[in-house]
Amino acid sequence: MMLFKVKDIVTRKSYNNDILFEIIDIDQDTAYLKGVDVRLCADSPLEDLEKVGMIQKDKNQDAEFYHKLDDFVKLNRSEYFYLPGKILHIDADKDYLKRCIEFYEELHLQAFGLLLKEDEIAAHLEEYLKKYQPDVLVVTGHDSFNRKRKNRSDLSAYQNSKYFKDAVLKAREFERNPDKLIVIAGACQSNYEELIQAGANFASSPKRINIHALDPAILASCLSLSPKNKEIDLLELLAKTKYGSDGMGGIITNGSMYVGYPR
Repeated sequence: MMLFKVKDIVTRKSYNNDILFEIIDIDQDTAYLKGVDVRLCADSPLEDLEKVGMIQKDKNQDAEFYHKLDDFVKLNRSEYFYLPGKILHIDADKDYLKRCIEFYEELHLQAFGLLLKEDEIAAHLEEYLKKYQPDVLVVTGHDSFNRKRKNRSDLSAYQNSKYFKDAVLKAREFERNPDKLIVIAGACQSNYEELIQAGANFASSPKRINIHALDPAILASCLSLSPKNKEIDLLELLAKTKYGSDGMGGIITNGSMYVGYPR
């Protein structure tokens, strides 16, 4: 059997090597995995793994996503000035959080990042909403749907959707108006319908698929850079995410950016 160690980049042969994972722990003959690009945790027998090698991680790895936001970033700065919405991003994964914060920084957005486990977010949310007063709130981390349960509406079939729902409900206790506090919630395979019904503007995952690590940040950035007095183009916005409306969905929402004149 091939020797594996923590930090190795691998794929799973039984899944046709479809997703890149990083090994985060090994216990006897079982490896615990985290998606390199998708918000998914899994475990696998070592014998099912195939080593890929090291993945170079630098600030250019997400260049394709910056390009998707070109139409938001190219503002008429000769006469007008702009005050983009403030973002509070709460994530249960430190690597994904770092990647999202770097994404916001590249776009020159004001964003605050907090690392909290999924089941801890709701208990601390009001404190942080009062402290940071965000226009856009992102609540994300890891999730999964147990397809053996088959009942997509049963929250107990999901790893963390219940906790994301609790956080959305807490956010809506703080601010009921969905245009004053835009809420983006969920992770891979989350219970989309429950999160939307709880009050999220945007959520994952309509088709119970995996989402890219940056998908919530892409939506947050677009909403931060969209004018307050203008409804977003919902289909166009969702198309900017990695997997489109299969991975993320939501409601028509106004942006959170103030536009002023003269510069």
